[in-house]
Amino acid sequence: MSGLIVLCILLVIGCISSPAPTGLAENEVITTNGLSEINAQNNSETKFKVETVASGLEVPWALAFLPNGNIIFTERPGRVRLIENGKLKAEAVYRVPDVEPSSESGLMDISIHPNFADNKFVYLAYAYNQDGKRVKVVRYKFDGNTFTEPKIIIGEIPAAPNHAGTRARFGPDGKLYITTGDATNWALAQRGDSIAGKTLRLNDDGSIPADNPFVKDKNYRPEIWSIGHRNAQGLAWSAAGLMFQTEHGPSGFEGKGGGGDEVNFVERGKNYGWAEIHHQLKQARMEAPLLEYTPACAPASAMVYNGDKLPEFKGNLFFGCLRGTKIIRVKLDGSRVIGQENLLEGKFGRIREIAQSPDGFIYFTTSNKDGRGNAAKDDDGILRIVPVK
Repeated sequence: MSGLIVLCILLVIGCISSPAPTGLAENEVITTNGLSEINAQNNSETKFKVETVASGLEVPWALAFLPNGNIIFTERPGRVRLIENGKLKAEAVYRVPDVEPSSESGLMDISIHPNFADNKFVYLAYAYNQDGKRVKVVRYKFDGNTFTEPKIIIGEIPAAPNHAGTRARFGPDGKLYITTGDATNWALAQRGDSIAGKTLRLNDDGSIPADNPFVKDKNYRPEIWSIGHRNAQGLAWSAAGLMFQTEHGPSGFEGKGGGGDEVNFVERGKNYGWAEIHHQLKQARMEAPLLEYTPACAPASAMVYNGDKLPEFKGNLFFGCLRGTKIIRVKLDGSRVIGQENLLEGKFGRIREIAQSPDGFIYFTTSNKDGRGNAAKDDDGILRIVPVK
C-alpha cells in the first residue's frame, strides 16, 4: 500500500502545471553568452528577439519548410496545417483519419523528401490503434492543397500512450531515420527482434538499405541502426554528418531515479544502454550520453544550426525542453561539448519543436495545451528567433 501511495504522490507532482508563460516584452532583446572555452574576453555575444509566426494552435509537434517558403506543420490531434505567404490558413490541408491522440502521442512528425520539388513527397509519423497503440510512418503526395496517395513506409511500431517516439527525418545520405520509443516495456529496447527503443534506417520507399549494420544478423531486425533508446524525440545532423539525438530519461516512479535526460552522439550499430544503464552509469559495449540532465528538462527536439543570419550559432546544437520550459544551446567541436546555455527560460512555457528555416532563422513551437502546461491566451504558437544588430 505504501508503494502505491508514493506512486500516486509522484504522479500528482509530475502533473502540476508550471506557471503560465510570460512571453517577452514588446521588442525585448535577448543577449546570449559566447560560450568560448579559450578566453572569456574573446566571447562574442548574439542579440535576438522573438517574433510570433502563428498562434491559437493545438500542440504543434513538428514543422517543415517547403521550397516556396511556406511552412507545413502538424497538430497532435491529427491536423496538418499550412502557413502560406506568412499567413496561417484557417482550414487544415489534411486530417489523418486513423490517428490516435492521447497522452504523449498522436500526429507527431512531418518531413519532406529531399527531392520534394520533383516528387512532392511528404512523410507523417503518427500513433494509431491496431490491437493496442502502434506508430507508423506514411508517405503522401502534397499538391499544394491536400495529401493524396498514402503509402505505409513502416507500420506496427510498438507504442503506448507514453514513450511512442517519434522523429522521422532524412539524413545527409538520403535515407530515412526513425526514432522509436520503448512503448513503456523496458526489455524491448535491448531486444534485436523488436523495433521499439531503436533508431531505424530505411530507403525512402520503406525498403531496407543493404548497408544497414544488422542486415545480415538473424538476431536483429534489418531496419535497426542503433539500439537501447528509451524515448528519443530529437534527431539532427551536423554539417559534418554527425548524428545527435535527444532522449527522455526515466520517470521517478520507474525506480531508476528522476532526470537522466540525454543528448547522444549516435553511431551506426551502437547500443545506448536503456534500460541496462541510465544517468551516468557505464557498462562495457554500451554508450554513455554526451550530456545528461538531472533534474529532467524533457528534451523534445534537436537542430544543428547551419545558417548565416545568426553566425555565432553556426554549428551549435539546439533543442526545446518541455518540462524545462526553455531552449538549450550546446556549442560543439565535432562530437565534443565546449559549453551550453539556457535560452528563453520560463518565457514561453513548454517548448517542443525547433527548426532552421531555409533563410536562416530559428523557429520553435510551444506545447502548453498538451495537458501538462499552463496555456496563455494565445497558445500554442509557432515563433521565430531573429537577430538584432
